[in-house]
Amino acid sequence: MGLERLSNAISDMGNLAQDSVMKAIQAYAKGQRITKEALDRAHQLSMLANEVDELAVELLARYQPVATDLRFIKSCLEISYGFSRFGRYAFDIAQVLEIYGDLPECDKSVVEELSTKVAQMIQTSIQSFKARDMKLARSLRQDDDQVDRAYLGYMKQVSQGKPIPIKCALASTLVLRYLERIADHACYIGDSVIYIVTGSKI
Repeated sequence: MGLERLSNAISDMGNLAQDSVMKAIQAYAKGQRITKEALDRAHQLSMLANEVDELAVELLARYQPVATDLRFIKSCLEISYGFSRFGRYAFDIAQVLEIYGDLPECDKSVVEELSTKVAQMIQTSIQSFKARDMKLARSLRQDDDQVDRAYLGYMKQVSQGKPIPIKCALASTLVLRYLERIADHACYIGDSVIYIVTGSKI
């Protein structure tokens, strides 16, 4: 029962984290300011992560689990941290409009394209955990390579003097950096799923 409660808590965190990121990305694309809402969601995810921590410690202390159960509990701690970071990065994305304004003059297509891939990665990380799906978990590394290439490609364009208004370049670079970090944490969640199933660390 304790392991089931832990699994459900992680699933709840995943759903909230996914929703937080998607709303932040959509708000950025539309020029809508949702900083307070994003901060509230980040705090909510932080509180859920604390609940996961407390439950995990209780299970370790009461039952002294071994093998698969121990790996599962340990991995849940790492996964909950990843989902809490999603909330923080969603808040950071929301803050970009507070810093630079609504940016109606900016071309946001590169952000929108990358956000589609990152949203897919978030969903994949959640599904891989729920199903303990090794194939999905491993696919996240390939997706992350695509995200890294897109992020670095944009950075090169900016550094090589592509004519982009400075405010637009700075805002896009920030948002792309946050998306790249979200993709990294999705990979870490996939790595944790592989560890749960196999006992092997990536």
